[in-house]
Amino acid sequence: METAGKVIKCKAAVLWGVNQPFSIEEIDVAPPKAHEVRIKILASGICRSDDHGANGTIPNPAYPIILGHEAAGVVESVGEGVSNVKPGDKVIPLFVPQCGECRCCKSPKTNMCMKTKVGNGTGLMDDNTSRFSCKGKDIYNFIGTSTFSEYTVVSDDSVVKIDASAPPEKVCLIGCGFSTGYGSAVKAAKIEPGSTCVIFGLGGIGLSVVIGCKVAGATRIIGVDINPEKFAKAKELGATECINPQDNTKPIHEVLVELTSGGVDYAFECIGRVDSMTSALLSTHYALGTCIIVGVSPKSSQISFDPMLMLCGRTLKGACFGGFKSKDCVPQIVSDYLAKKFDLDGLITHTLPFEKINEGFELLRSGKSIRTILLF
Repeated sequence: METAGKVIKCKAAVLWGVNQPFSIEEIDVAPPKAHEVRIKILASGICRSDDHGANGTIPNPAYPIILGHEAAGVVESVGEGVSNVKPGDKVIPLFVPQCGECRCCKSPKTNMCMKTKVGNGTGLMDDNTSRFSCKGKDIYNFIGTSTFSEYTVVSDDSVVKIDASAPPEKVCLIGCGFSTGYGSAVKAAKIEPGSTCVIFGLGGIGLSVVIGCKVAGATRIIGVDINPEKFAKAKELGATECINPQDNTKPIHEVLVELTSGGVDYAFECIGRVDSMTSALLSTHYALGTCIIVGVSPKSSQISFDPMLMLCGRTLKGACFGGFKSKDCVPQIVSDYLAKKFDLDGLITHTLPFEKINEGFELLRSGKSIRTILLF
């Protein structure tokens, strides 16, 4: 049945309020307007940032809302003026857009875009209206993507075409978790061969950093986590050793400095806790170490440390989406996966039908999953 230009009725996981379970509802998805793209979602990963959105750690613009941002799908239809994708294209939605025109997009110093909705979104499209409705109410979107739905509508600067042969249940991870971690190592940090690295937090993003460190040629890759059940997977993916801070009487940064003759070259915080961010910074070499903040912390969080820590040359920086300019880089990352430059299978622990989304979130919250992929 031809659906272009028509409202589509489909299933979506609607969050009606903070800390509530997801409710599978029939929703209406309006046709895309000018410079918008309607996508049939094929697979979507459950990311920790989605849980932050569900429990209010990341404040949502309003409720009800459809979360989800790590996905792959197929273009169903496009609005007027869309030229970068067409119906039938396999695509990845992008929570970090790339308009190509703003100050950020024109600068090689950043991968951000002034149109990003991360941290400042309204939950609406660019014309301040919604494309989702349910039970007579508008539904808000999540960072411009909302992939926990059979169909979604995104701006044309928030979607990119990928290789048609790419398996959606694998490459959906490139829409967030894998690219965020992997890029933090190879793009944001630009790790040199022979480097010593430490990764705080061995979840999906932390393990993706491990993969990036290995690909970049780091010779010592230290994983830090309070859950020792994660260590075998970390070593399988490239970690040379793993440490549980609770097994030591000394602060973890002191342990790391002793192990690495004065501190690591690169430290990555992939948890989103200010105490582990400080530990990561302290674990770097005092003159040439770099600490990359990757984890998303609660909005009210503040970090404090002695400014003398920075005087001799330490670097503290952040990385969103791994430093990758989204539309430019995502197709190449997909091609690198297809060329077996890295493997995504080790990051995927569970696959569930979309309707079991609440079960997938329980796996995440209980620490039993790295990535759960929802299939539509």
